Amino acid sequence: MLARKSIIPEEFGLPGLVSRMPRKPVFRDRVNKARFIAKNGSCNLAHKNIREQGRFLQDVFTTLVDLKWRFTLVIFTTTFVSSWLLFAMSWWLVAFAHGDLDPERRNGTHCVTDVKSFTSAFLFSIEVQVTIGFGGRMITEQCPTAITVLITQNIVGLIINAVMLGCIFMKTAQSNRRAETLIFSRHAVIAIRNNRLCFMIRIGDLRKSMIIGATVRLQVVRKTTTPEGEVIPIHQIDVQTENAVASNSLFLLAPLIICHVIDKSSPLYDLSAMELQCSDLEVIVILEGVVETTGITTQARTSYISEEILWGHRFVPIVTEEEGVYSVDYSKFGNTVKVRSANSLMVTPCCCKM
Repeated sequence: MLARKSIIPEEFGLPGLVSRMPRKPVFRDRVNKARFIAKNGSCNLAHKNIREQGRFLQDVFTTLVDLKWRFTLVIFTTTFVSSWLLFAMSWWLVAFAHGDLDPERRNGTHCVTDVKSFTSAFLFSIEVQVTIGFGGRMITEQCPTAITVLITQNIVGLIINAVMLGCIFMKTAQSNRRAETLIFSRHAVIAIRNNRLCFMIRIGDLRKSMIIGATVRLQVVRKTTTPEGEVIPIHQIDVQTENAVASNSLFLLAPLIICHVIDKSSPLYDLSAMELQCSDLEVIVILEGVVETTGITTQARTSYISEEILWGHRFVPIVTEEEGVYSVDYSKFGNTVKVRSANSLMVTPCCCKM
């Protein structure tokens, strides 16, 4: 027995309609990966299995500067107390060898006056090294050994003061402290600017003291595979900025928008708006310059992952002129607005291949 044929043609049935419907391209979900550079500029990199630990001791000063404050203060205190105790033992031995600690010896010359115990020797050691000199204890010319110990402690004390105080000064005057007032926009944007598709970020300086010779570098970090099959987990690709003409020096007096033109040489050229959201690339921004007040080179860093790149947005203006003075409203520093215009040329395309 034959099945009864439907009165509805097959091409207008549900299977036929589904087969003729246009299908949207399916993209894979973005794999969550660690950022190479955090938003605050710190490098998200862990060093493991370092076998040659002795290399850090070959540059003790830099190692001390790189340590955390709590370790530096512990080393600072331990170094001074240890030197005082060491030379206190030396002064006690000098007094013991000369017989100054003998209670029956009241008359006669002493190597160091009023050093009668280890405690008094410790106090005298502190007076010698920090040059306090209260006047009760003093060295005499009777003992050449005591004079030698005095000279040695003064030299060692000067070396310790130079190293430890220099370390404290370098930690308080580190260039990354100045970088705290160099700010970046929370998001990056991609939009049409001067009839060209551009990747843009905004940078600014909160201090009135300027950054001399400021330069900005952009890099795209992504995982790539070479034609030979080698996997490069952190492939750094330099990105040319629009300000890279001549010396690439910026006059960072007011917040600036750094622009990268997405052309055929750009690593962002092959990405569309939807592909960008699914990609695992990371755009690193590095701002360098010399601090005007101290002359120290400083560097500020940040990065943008695909979720932090807004396609079809641009930054709102924040610089206005008020009574002959230019005013910057930092409350709108990171604000963006979606590009909407009746002019078709101003509509941001969905694909970089223009």
